[in-house]
Amino acid sequence: MTTAYDAIVLAGGAARRLGGVDKPQVRVGGRALLDRVLGGCREAARTVVVGDRRQTVRPVEWTREEPPGGGPLAALDAGVRRVTAERVLVLAADLPFLDETTGRRLLDSLTETSGPPDAPPAEVALLVDGEGRDQPLVAAYRTEALRRELSLIAAEHGILSGLPVRLLTGRLRTTRVTAEPLASFDCDTWEDIATARARIREHGNVLDEWITAVKNELGIEIDVDTGVLLDLARDAAHGVARPAAPLTTFLVGYAAAQAAAGGETAPEAVAEAARKAAALANRWAAETEQGTAG
Repeated sequence: MTTAYDAIVLAGGAARRLGGVDKPQVRVGGRALLDRVLGGCREAARTVVVGDRRQTVRPVEWTREEPPGGGPLAALDAGVRRVTAERVLVLAADLPFLDETTGRRLLDSLTETSGPPDAPPAEVALLVDGEGRDQPLVAAYRTEALRRELSLIAAEHGILSGLPVRLLTGRLRTTRVTAEPLASFDCDTWEDIATARARIREHGNVLDEWITAVKNELGIEIDVDTGVLLDLARDAAHGVARPAAPLTTFLVGYAAAQAAAGGETAPEAVAEAARKAAALANRWAAETEQGTAG
C-alpha cells in the first residue's frame, strides 16, 4: 500500500517544438497539462513544481532551477531541496494521461522485492514506455538516493545545467514498471496535442474525462456513479419529459450536498437521492400510462 510521498513536477521547459508557448498551460480536454499531471499526484504530502508560477487547480510549492531553463537535472536539484518525504514521485508536466494508479505502482515498486530476501531495495522505479524505453521523468525515487546522485553528477561535471537526464539513473539500483501505454504519452508537438485531444473524446473516454474536468473546474472531489445518474436521467426523460432529465439530476446533486453537510457521505447521499428521484419518475410514468389507458 502506498505510504507518504512527495512529488516534484518539472514545468520549466522551453517548448521549442510548440513554438515557445507555455506548454504546461496548453489545454487538453479543457484542462491545462500541468493540472492534469497534478491530478495524478494529488495524494502527495507536498508537491513542488519547478518552473514559473502559474494558476493551478490545487495548491503547490514553487521553485526555479538555476539558471532558469537549465534542463531537467538542474530542475530536479531545485525540486529535491524542497521535499522531505523518504520517497518522491518525479513527473514531467506534459503527460495528459497520467493517473494516480501509475504513480502508486511506481511508488509501491520501490518497496517490493523480487530478488533474494537480503537484496537491497530499489532506489528508483522507472516507467517503461510502449517502445521499451526508460522514462526517468515518470519515476519514483528514494529521496536520499536522488540527492546523492545529483551531487555526484555535479561534482563530476562541475555543473548540472544542460546535462542529459540519462546520466541520472545509471548507478541507481533500478526496478522497472510497465504501465498502460498512454501513461507515458507526452506532448512535445502540436501533433501530439491534437492526438491527445482526439483520444479523450473517444466514446469510451469522454464521460470520465468530462466529469473530471467539471470537478476540477468547480473545485470539488467526489466519486461519481455515472451509471446511477444516467439511469436517473433516462427515467426522468422517458417518464416525465426530456427537459426533466438535467433538472432532476441537478436537484439530486443539491439534495445530496445538503445530506452530506449533515454528516452522510457524499456517494451514499447521491445514491439515496437518485433512488428517490428515480422511484418518483417511475410512479409519474405509471400514472401517465394509467390515465392514457383509462
